[in-house]
Amino acid sequence: MAETTTPGNDAPAAGPAAGGLSPDLRARMALALDVDDLVQAQRLARALSPWFGVAKVGLELFTAAGPDAVGAMLDAGFDVFLDLKLHDIPTTVGKAASVCGALGARYVTMHAQGGSAMLQAGVQGLYDGARNAGLPQPNAIAITVLTSDPDAPPHIVPNRLRLAVEAGCAGIVCSGPDLKNVRELAPRTLRVVPGIRAAGGERHDQPLAVTPALALAEGADLLVIGRAVTLAADPAAAAASLFSEVASAGS
Repeated sequence: MAETTTPGNDAPAAGPAAGGLSPDLRARMALALDVDDLVQAQRLARALSPWFGVAKVGLELFTAAGPDAVGAMLDAGFDVFLDLKLHDIPTTVGKAASVCGALGARYVTMHAQGGSAMLQAGVQGLYDGARNAGLPQPNAIAITVLTSDPDAPPHIVPNRLRLAVEAGCAGIVCSGPDLKNVRELAPRTLRVVPGIRAAGGERHDQPLAVTPALALAEGADLLVIGRAVTLAADPAAAAASLFSEVASAGS
């Protein structure tokens, strides 16, 4: 299995921002910028930077702004989680992953449903692209099951986890309820958990949502958080409220 890269970035951070998280915790929080406008994404990222050290660029923003979205977030001091869920024939995924690696993304997703050969091509392409650009080794993150699907058969996650590990992926995306099994089956695998919500908050299309404190307690390495804060009337206040329990524990 490929060596994982510890979450974190090189942006200066002397201590917890006012009302924010410590640098170590910020490095484990990914802000899902699921918008179709780069200026709006930059404003959100700037407003929420005290709580987030990673910016997730997904299909919506990447389709709207392309590689400029990655560059803008890197320039702002964030690590970039490029969530494109690459899924195609191995040659195509390998070439696309190489481009992603050269862009400077720290995390890049590919769907484990594509099979072992596709994942291997994606991992190799990602590493080659970063190396040829003189950049640190990024993390290939395998998607097991979309967290919007609560009816996926129970064998899917462990089967796709095995494929991901064998293919050299550094980590996987899994739901909060799957964390315990993933930790037991592949303890060295970086565990990325989306669908983070406040207790009793709106779950949107994330039926398997968990709180930040619970996800961290269960062994999550990187939390992906979007609409719980980005759709709020006051995103910064929503982030402060969402992370209040975590910030208190880490202070």
